[in-house]
Amino acid sequence: MKQPWYIRSGKPSQYIISSALVIATSLLCYTFSNYISYHIAALLLVLAVSAIATVYEVLPVLLSATLSALLLNFFFMPPLYTLHINTHEDLLMLLIYFIIAIVNAVFTIRIKREERKTRERAERRNTLKLYTTLFNSLSHELKTPIATIIGASDTLKENPSLGDENREMLLSEINTAGLRLNNQVENLLNMGRLESGMLKINRDWCDLDELLHSVANEMNPAAHTITVMPNDLPLVKLDIGLVRQAVYNLVKNAVTYTPDGSAIKMSVSYSDGDAIIAVQDNGPGLPEASLVELFDKFYRVPNSAAGGTGLGLSIVKGFAEAHGGTVTAANVPTGGALFTLFLPAEATYLNKLRNE
Repeated sequence: MKQPWYIRSGKPSQYIISSALVIATSLLCYTFSNYISYHIAALLLVLAVSAIATVYEVLPVLLSATLSALLLNFFFMPPLYTLHINTHEDLLMLLIYFIIAIVNAVFTIRIKREERKTRERAERRNTLKLYTTLFNSLSHELKTPIATIIGASDTLKENPSLGDENREMLLSEINTAGLRLNNQVENLLNMGRLESGMLKINRDWCDLDELLHSVANEMNPAAHTITVMPNDLPLVKLDIGLVRQAVYNLVKNAVTYTPDGSAIKMSVSYSDGDAIIAVQDNGPGLPEASLVELFDKFYRVPNSAAGGTGLGLSIVKGFAEAHGGTVTAANVPTGGALFTLFLPAEATYLNKLRNE
């Protein structure tokens, strides 16, 4: 999350802002000096120094504490408008004020540093947990297709007299395993781009109906039926590559986690400035408890079928948010799951685009 400007400020700006806050507090107290004693002014100045300590580092805080003590002495402690102190009690009070301001600031800074260290330790633990989960997932997800490719290629090499049917079957296995490997590598690369903040949106006019048919033709699972619902839509301006990968991941997820013979429907519409892409299946649906965590990295629905790294849906979410949109998951009352992408997009009709 982006920090406020007053926290992002460099050291010179921190000195200026902290000094300005102390001076502003002093002016406020001076304005009401006929109604408040200098003891109350001292408390308000300590509060200002404490507020500065919660945001800035040691040196700007020390400056603000010293400046506040001088302003308290000059404007509020008798005799006014001098740095002279009449009584030992006032001198003692000023010293105690300065010590309290410094100690309070130092303790606040120490607490802030400890909180930062705690957050960093928690982030390191989470990162280690993520990498462990990823390693455990990939050890299976990458090893299986690699073993298939090696086994099939060894069979082809050692048996040159294989019949055409067996040869075609082995080549098909190699192709399927290669596509599976490619999909896993794509997911890892895409997650890396999302995590590093290097993802950039390149919008261009695209036909979403054609995009959905392209995904359906690429998937073409033997045990499932994929249908693209007819539509009459304008062209929309989106990042074609990212949207295609997001739709592919949604359809892949539906194919993976629904039983053989399930039907998968894809549809697209345009409403209120959003391109809306829906992927619906008639499988067993989703546990209600999983709907909130479904798009988290490495999350897998309990007792789901083996396979997958748990990155596909989190990438869909990342791509949707990169477009300024969202993705939702819900259960269909008649059975099955429904995933919907809402992508803000400029739209035009084909004849208008040709006129341009």
